[in-house]
Amino acid sequence: MGKAKHLIQPACTQSLVAVGDALYAIGGKWKLRIIIALSGTNRRFNELQRIVEGISAKVLSSELKELEMNGFIKRNVDTGSPIVVEYELTPYSHTLSKVLLALSEWGQMHRKTIMKSKTQKA
Repeated sequence: MGKAKHLIQPACTQSLVAVGDALYAIGGKWKLRIIIALSGTNRRFNELQRIVEGISAKVLSSELKELEMNGFIKRNVDTGSPIVVEYELTPYSHTLSKVLLALSEWGQMHRKTIMKSKTQKA
């Protein structure tokens, strides 16, 4: 048994590290929601704040900086009059499409499971 445990350990450790890296880059309550809100079109800060309900300006600003630092979004500044700042997804952000689809499907299934459980208890 000790030998089998030793053989599994590196794969488990590698997986833990990889998931930790992923959660660092996209984890939390807001990052994936912001990415979804930017899908298909560029948006200004106030538009994002309206679409991503419940996020404060301070948190949105911080999350946008982190998403930019990790290569998921790009900040575009038009220095005309008035100055316009828009955010857009980078090509790298599209590497998350399977993750977002899987999370969306799982979230829908989970909501149905919880609702069904609640109605059965009532």
